[in-house]
Amino acid sequence: MRTAFFVDGYNLFYGLLAGTPYKWLDLRALLAHITHVQEPRSELASVSYFTASVKPALATRGIVSKEAQDTYIRALKATGVEVFFGRHRLEPGRAPRFINRTTPPSRLDQVDIWRLEEKETDVNLAISMYRLAAKQAALPPEDQIQQLVLVSADTDMMPALSAIREDFPDLTVGVILPHRRERKSQDALKGLAHWIRHHVTEEELQRHQFPPRIAIGSKKPACKPDYW
Repeated sequence: MRTAFFVDGYNLFYGLLAGTPYKWLDLRALLAHITHVQEPRSELASVSYFTASVKPALATRGIVSKEAQDTYIRALKATGVEVFFGRHRLEPGRAPRFINRTTPPSRLDQVDIWRLEEKETDVNLAISMYRLAAKQAALPPEDQIQQLVLVSADTDMMPALSAIREDFPDLTVGVILPHRRERKSQDALKGLAHWIRHHVTEEELQRHQFPPRIAIGSKKPACKPDYW
């Protein structure tokens, strides 16, 4: 069962990897492992990774964070992952002042803020999934994808999953939620997939790490960032 994966990089990082020693993740190896457990006939055909470049001015480690992301993306590309970039939009805005969790927000008490939004990632991912599904009928059987797997817990993807299930009923659809422990908040995705993996274990993350140094032909190797 030839399988194409579509990964929301922002969701993956903050849902699964942030604050852990497992950021140097061998994404292809982990996804192949998980999907084989869920559906033993699965065969990894492609991995598409959707992200946006870190803004150094807002990153915890400044330019070092951007360099670490760039290095990881080089490692992904070297191992056959296709990377697609959206963008971040930063602009001034206003929002209700936070006092505490028991005090409701008030539009009469607002403060100036910087509003940071990741743009285009969700749209690019959804369109890519749907377009790949639509192309399969024109391909010879040996080149066709039989399964699409979304790696995201973002419920904004529900319309895309629903359309794919309705328009391409012969395709198997899977979802991997990038969490280290099971949560019930994404039950809405259940009815839109043939199978769903609710979390990724720490042991799985530990087992599927890149080696510290990845050769990239005649180019500079991708080396694991020191602070990772």
